[in-house]
Amino acid sequence: MSPTKQSAASDSFDEIATVRIELRHIDPVIWRQVEVPTSITLKVMHDIIQAVMGWCDCHLWEFSIGKQRYALPMDDDWGDEPRIAADKVRLRDVLKPRKTVIDYLYDFGDSWEHRLTVTKVRPGDPGVSYPRYIGGERNAPPEDCGGVPGFYGLLEALADPAHPSHADLKEWAGDYDPATFDTLPIKYALSRIANRRNAAKARLAKKRSRSAA
Repeated sequence: MSPTKQSAASDSFDEIATVRIELRHIDPVIWRQVEVPTSITLKVMHDIIQAVMGWCDCHLWEFSIGKQRYALPMDDDWGDEPRIAADKVRLRDVLKPRKTVIDYLYDFGDSWEHRLTVTKVRPGDPGVSYPRYIGGERNAPPEDCGGVPGFYGLLEALADPAHPSHADLKEWAGDYDPATFDTLPIKYALSRIANRRNAAKARLAKKRSRSAA
């Protein structure tokens, strides 16, 4: 990395943005809001979405910004358009001036479509670890429940003891509650991501110190 690029990367390391994540085509809206460093890769943004939505990271996924798609490298591209490696692109590389809209698709079978709205790019607060959970409403659907139609069918069966699938689906869904979710696992998962970032920050600072010596 050239000195100019290294300096730019260092200067933006503590820059953060607010990201609102909405699960599309479901009413009432299921959403989360987080503050994330703009220096993270899109692969890490994927990890953050998985954490805050309670997904299990068991399926393929991709980001779409305009006509360009980003995902992990695969032997064969799924679909017609090639993907750019998500672990090689940082969030700051795709941001637009005031607001950036990013689409995120998780599980190409169930097709969970998310809309990310990125705003308020600014310096992070000293002493605060990012990414940071800010808020959200309603529990995300259980993994592998059949997409939006399957989710609505699940809710209908769970709410009606006379439904022919009530007993089976209640056993399958366990203690799932569509209205509430536990924020503690979210905060714990984000803290692990923040710890990895803090370690990278320490390595960067050490590298800069050696370069200045």
